[in-house]
Amino acid sequence: MKPGEIREFTDEELNKKENDIREELFNLRVQLATNQTTNVARIRKLKRDLARLLTIVREREHGIRRK
Repeated sequence: MKPGEIREFTDEELNKKENDIREELFNLRVQLATNQTTNVARIRKLKRDLARLLTIVREREHGIRRK
């Protein structure tokens, strides 16, 4: 997910997307711990997407780059 795409989301959509990412990340970590998956690349991608999303949420809180 690119930052430009994330910036187009409303605040409600951002919150929902954050919850979805956190839930999927948790599930993947559980699967990895129980040797049900080896998809560590997906975990890395989700962590980066979450960081991008949280950065944009923080920008909005401070009024930076508001459109």
